Order: sequence, then C-alpha cells, then structure tokens
Amino acid sequence: MKLLLDQNLSRRLVARIEGLYPDSIHVAELGLDSASDRMIWEWAGERGYVVVSKDTDFRQLAFLYGPPPKVVWLRVGNVSTSVIEALLLGSVSQVVRFVDADEEALLVLSRAD
Repeated sequence: MKLLLDQNLSRRLVARIEGLYPDSIHVAELGLDSASDRMIWEWAGERGYVVVSKDTDFRQLAFLYGPPPKVVWLRVGNVSTSVIEALLLGSVSQVVRFVDADEEALLVLSRAD
C-alpha cells in the first residue's frame, strides 16, 4: 500500500511504517516538500498513492473532487511522531478496507484519549 506522507508529518515515519505500508514515501523525498496541496494531490492521484496528512485542505479536496487520490486525514492535533506512528500501525486493517472501497474518498483517523 502506497502512502504519501505530507510535509506536516515527520520524514522518519516512512522507515517506521514501511513494514506494514510498503512503497510509502514522504513528499520531501520527491522534492514536493514546498509544493502546493493541489500539486501533491495531483501527483498522488496520477500515481496511485494515498495522501496522509494533518492538513484540513486535503480533507476539503477529498470532499470536492473524490478519489483519486484517497486521503487519510489524521485528526490528532500537535502530537509526537511516535503517536502518529502508533495510530497508523494500529489502523492497518481500517486503512486497507478504506483503500479497497472504491467509493470512499476520506478516512479520518483520530487517537483515543
């Protein structure tokens, strides 16, 4: 499963989640770290990636245009990379179901407090 991690997420996440989310990449590795959300959206959609972001702009793009790409929106606020890692690793089955559901555009993941 190919996740494209947005610039508001740590680059270190890619190595931490690659066992369960192979072929994932961070926008910085592609030279897209200063690209607009729309450019990232188009890049991901053309290449079959799922955008993972804390940015509400991607949530809005998913509502406006639908897939592709699909968006996993992390509604977590200002948390550590470890919290985001645990959330993504603990949500693999939910993410897989979301990716497999053709009509779904947005998956919201939030941490349980």
